[in-house]
Amino acid sequence: MAPRPYWKGYLKLSLVTCAVSLTPATTDREKVRFHTVNAETGNRVRSRYVDAETGKPVADEQEVRGYEIEEGRYVMIEDEELEAVGLESTRTIDIAEFVPADSIEWYWYDKAYYLMPDDEVAEEAYAVIREAMAATETVGISRLVLARRERAVMLQPHGKGIVLWTLRYGDEVRDPTEVYGEVREKKTEPKLVSLVETLIGDLTRPWSEKLVRDPVQEHLKEIIAAHAKRKKRKAPKRKEADEPPEPASNVVSIMDALKKSISQEKKRKKG
Repeated sequence: MAPRPYWKGYLKLSLVTCAVSLTPATTDREKVRFHTVNAETGNRVRSRYVDAETGKPVADEQEVRGYEIEEGRYVMIEDEELEAVGLESTRTIDIAEFVPADSIEWYWYDKAYYLMPDDEVAEEAYAVIREAMAATETVGISRLVLARRERAVMLQPHGKGIVLWTLRYGDEVRDPTEVYGEVREKKTEPKLVSLVETLIGDLTRPWSEKLVRDPVQEHLKEIIAAHAKRKKRKAPKRKEADEPPEPASNVVSIMDALKKSISQEKKRKKG
C-alpha cells in the first residue's frame, strides 16, 4: 500500500505550473517507541507545561513563543508575526534558480522527499522539468513551508521522479576548513596505498539494505514479543566493547597489519 502524501501543492517554473505531492523518502514507522507508564497502575503518564517559577499548569491558550534577550527576560512573538515574514504562498514550489548538480556538498542535505505529479494533467509538465534538469545536469533551488517552518529546498531529477531535499541553512553548517585546517598534509607510501586498495577490493560487494540493518531494533522487538506472551526472557547479553587497536608505530607495522588483513580476508572468502 502506497503511503499517503505528506504535502500537496504546485510546482512552478516561470509560466509552467503543475499539481504535485510530497511523500517522505524515509520512515521511522518500524522503530520501537516507548511511552512513560505508571508502574503501579499501568497507565500512561501525561506531561503538562508548568510555569517555571509558580509551578502552576499553563493553559494552551497562554502558551506563546518567546526569545530570551537576557537571562530571565523574553520577547514574546505572536504566530501572526511569524507568518508575516514567511512565504506569500505555502502551497507553491516556485523554482527561482538552478545550480550545477555537483556544486552542493552532501552536508547541506537535510531530509529527502519524493516529489510526484498529483494528477494526469500534471504528468507532462512534471516530466519536461525533470528531463530538462537531467539533460543540463542541474538542480532547482526553491523555498517551501513544511511543518510551519520555511525551508530552502533542492529539486533533483532521479530516474522517473524528482527528489526534493530540504537544505540546511548557512548558520547550521560548519565550514570544513575550520575542522580540517589543522590537519597536516601527510605523504603516503605508495606500497601502503596499493595494499589498502587490494583490501578494499576484497571487501567490496554489491549494495544491500542488509548492510545497514539495525540489530538493536530487532532485539527490542524480540523482547517486547516475549513480554507480550508473558514469557520471561533474558535480555541479550551486551557484547563487551572491543579494546581499541594499538596505533601503528612505524611503516613496517602498518605494512604487516595490511598484509595480514588481506591474507585473513582471502581465507574467509575461501571458507
